[in-house]
Amino acid sequence: MTFFRTYLAALVIILSYYTFIVVSDFGINLFLPFFGAMANITWSGQFNLDFMMMLSLSALWTAWRSQFSGLGFALAVLAFFGGALFLCVYLTVLSVQTQGDVKRMLIGNR
Repeated sequence: MTFFRTYLAALVIILSYYTFIVVSDFGINLFLPFFGAMANITWSGQFNLDFMMMLSLSALWTAWRSQFSGLGFALAVLAFFGGALFLCVYLTVLSVQTQGDVKRMLIGNR
């Protein structure tokens, strides 16, 4: 579990740094380039569509794990818009809460 948590921390650091640079250079407007590439039917658009589907799966799992509670839906919105940054932090918190029990991390208290 230590390796997994270290990996998640590394992902958060790398993604945060990369995001900081991109926002500094291009601003926070990510929707126009993101959806524009999909509208143009390019490989970038295909990647963006694939990524958006992965975000929707992450959000759906997050809501399901929380038994579609109010908190679960709020976390699902964060999962969809927060992407890997949210998921890394969420999985780290879950790994601590469940004391590394992967089954409980993935399916919750079922």
